[in-house]
This record gives sequence, C-alpha cells and structure tokens, in this order.
Amino acid sequence: MGAAILREGGLVAFPTETVYGLGANALNEEAVRAIFAAKGRPADNPLIVHIHDRSQLAEICDLPEGAERLMDAFWPGPLTLLMPRRPAIPPVVTAGLDTVAVRMPSHPVALSLLKACGLPIAAPSANRSGKPSPTQASHVLEDMEGRIPLILDGGPCEVGVESTVLDLCHGRPCVLRPGGVTREMLESVLGPVDIAGSVLRPLQEGEVARSPGMRYRHYAPEGQVWLVTGSEADTARAIRKLFTEAESQGRRACVMCFSEHMEALAGCRPHDIGSRLHPSETAQCLFDTLRRLDAEGMELVFSEVMPPEGVGLAVMNRLGRAAAFRTVSAAEVLAGQLPFAQSG
Repeated sequence: MGAAILREGGLVAFPTETVYGLGANALNEEAVRAIFAAKGRPADNPLIVHIHDRSQLAEICDLPEGAERLMDAFWPGPLTLLMPRRPAIPPVVTAGLDTVAVRMPSHPVALSLLKACGLPIAAPSANRSGKPSPTQASHVLEDMEGRIPLILDGGPCEVGVESTVLDLCHGRPCVLRPGGVTREMLESVLGPVDIAGSVLRPLQEGEVARSPGMRYRHYAPEGQVWLVTGSEADTARAIRKLFTEAESQGRRACVMCFSEHMEALAGCRPHDIGSRLHPSETAQCLFDTLRRLDAEGMELVFSEVMPPEGVGLAVMNRLGRAAAFRTVSAAEVLAGQLPFAQSG
C-alpha cells in the first residue's frame, strides 16, 4: 500500500534508524511540494533523498572524491552525503541549490518500502516544522493526523537523532549536521574532516542552509529551553535556583538532566536524558523527552549539557537549536542573574 501511494504521488510516513521520515517521490515536483505543505516547512530548507541501491545514484547525483569509500563504510546507515545534483532531481528538493543530499537508510521497513516503490524518496522528518523530530509512530500521529494517508509503524528508532550530513562539494569534507556517524568515524575513512561553524551556533545573516537542520530554532518544544553550563556541582546548584525562581513566579518548570544527577535534582521535576558518559543514550531519548515536556505543559526547561565530542556533538547541536541557543552559565545564575525573568 505504501509503495502504491508513493508511486501515485502521495505521502507516506515511515521509520528509519534515525527518526521517522515523511516521504514522497523525489522525481515528482508536485509530490515533493506536498511534503512542505503537510509540514508547514519553509521552501528554503532542503530535503534528503533516500535510496535502496547505489545504482539509483546515476540519476540523482555525481560522485565526488571519497563518496564510494564512505558508502562502503557506512551505507546503509545514518550518513547523508551532499553531492552535485543531476537534472532529474527537481530544484524544490534541494531548495534551489546545485547539490543534493542522499542517504541509504538501514531500517528494514524503510528499505522494504524503497525497494517496493522503486523510486528515490525525498523525506524530511515526519513532524510539523520546528517541532521535535518523531522517533515513534505515535509522535507522527500527533503532528500529522489528517494530513497524510499512511503511517508505517516500525517501532522506536534506534539512533534517535537525524543522520550525519557530510558536504563533499565545497573543499575539504565538512559535517553540516552531526549525527550517529561521528567525525572520528569519518576521519578513519577520509582523513581530515571539518565541522561547520553553524553546528553549535545560529546561521549568520546571508549564510545559506545547505543541509536540513541548520535553522536557528529547530527540534523545539513549546516551552522555553535554557542550557546551563559550568562544573557539575555549580550546574546542579544553579539549576535548583532557576527552578525555584521559576516556580515562585507561577511558571511550570522542569529539568533535563543526566542519570547521574537525578537524585541531586529530585525536587526539580527531573527528566532523565541518559548517562553523561554515554551520549548515544541521550541521543536516543532526547526528542521523546522534548515531546513529553509539551504534553506536561512545561513553560521553562533547564537542561544540563555535555561535551560536544563524538555523538555528544549531535546531542549539543539538537539541544542548542531546541533552545534557540539560549545559554546561561552556572556562575551567572549563582551570582543572581536569572535570564528568563527578563525574557519571559
């Protein structure tokens, strides 16, 4: 049924190992435009094209130096390669850019769907634009009920954050969006790999979003998220102070913290986001946690941070955008500076 819908120009939500995707025939401009309508997605935000076999690449893109070595090492899997676009891919897929992002997912449901329809499928995450990405079919239903004809339920996603996007078209290979395939893993195949400056900051004026996930506020809950930096001891004290002040103002608040600190923050409505020592745990549960905060009506969320290393870089990229890069140091809080009191 899903394959038939895609061949007829319709939309299908399906699971991948990263997050659930909302797919349409990448060669059908009208079908792809329906993705943007269903999501409320800005047209200048490019999509990723999903394939099941490398033979499909001949129609989609040219292969830069290193592409095949990366495919050998990481496909199928959570790595997207930015490569020169071929004319068969409509400009709507790439936001008018001359590059196209392509990946081969490893989830068996995704691969079965791609094989059955025989098409390259353009698919961003299957959520309303700006909301936390869906890692369960129920998340897709929350956002897309009545907007699309079919959601394929493949259970919870294993990785939990979107794929790594690697630009192979502009000089030295550069990570535009970090994910489960880390810089270290890429460098073991390619040699030196850069990290885009926009991974841990907003896009600057005039800077083009060459990849999905580069927008200023993304993956965000309804409530206001603040990232709290500093030593572990100071951060715990600062978060307790922020929580107490927020509650005294009548604002519903909570904390996102690591498993190791749940007990220390027991009085602050703590939400466990996995061990600080195992960033893959945080990656897997992050979007589900952000969605639960909305269900619980949280107005202010104070989050711990982790070193932006390995998968931790992907975690901090998503947390940064969920918070619109609102960051406060524990030292500032302990000195009496409470930023949300002014920000509202």
